[in-house]
Amino acid sequence: MATAKAATAPPTHRASSPAAASPPYPSAARIADSDCFPQYTASLKCLEANQDKSKCQQQFDDYKECKKREREARLERNKGRSLFG
Repeated sequence: MATAKAATAPPTHRASSPAAASPPYPSAARIADSDCFPQYTASLKCLEANQDKSKCQQQFDDYKECKKREREARLERNKGRSLFG
């Protein structure tokens, strides 16, 4: 009787892993949630269209500035927080 229960027990592995539904790399989700996602995609589209990094400098600069503003805003929000107090 013990063998009958063992045969009907669910498998110990997962047929579909949750990683299959997640982005191909972990930081992709963070980029998509960013306010700078439009600048990010614009720079990639420019690279794809031109195959020349120098022609996309404006898009890179726009993304860099956006990330800088995003970082400064995050630092300002977290200014009052402390890990030790």
